Amino acid sequence: MSLDIASSTLRALRRILRATEIGSRQLATATGLTPSQLLVLREIAAAPSPTPSAIAQSLQFSQATITAIVDRLVALGFVQRERSERDKRQFHLHVLAAGETALAEAPDPLQATFTERFSALPVWEQAMVLAATERLAMLMDAEHIDAAPLLDSGPIDRARPHSS
Repeated sequence: MSLDIASSTLRALRRILRATEIGSRQLATATGLTPSQLLVLREIAAAPSPTPSAIAQSLQFSQATITAIVDRLVALGFVQRERSERDKRQFHLHVLAAGETALAEAPDPLQATFTERFSALPVWEQAMVLAATERLAMLMDAEHIDAAPLLDSGPIDRARPHSS
């Protein structure tokens, strides 16, 4: 019985991983972006002239990760860096027309769907899901791995969409 439950749990985990891979591929096909790049692009669009450090703090990404992602968004023509008038050491970020188009064409990311559905659960059930998920991370020796609250199938600062 226990082996059947373990196998069923592993199948459920694999379905989650596959959903993440499929979502990443759909996003890459529609926009050329990874989920992390889309998340950063949305964050830039949501704030008036944010700085890379403000984006890093908001998303809980490292400054180096944000720099790599912004470099990629600039290379794609989605974002522009503009030196601050008040502090020449600082840059402000702006979404360009191509970035706005990518935002409009992007499919709903998996984490948005998850967050919406998870938020609709009663608080006790949210706590149960969190406890079970944390326990799964522990069972897989993954509880100490640093991870942003992002469903993505590869490194968050990769230059090209993941393919498998």
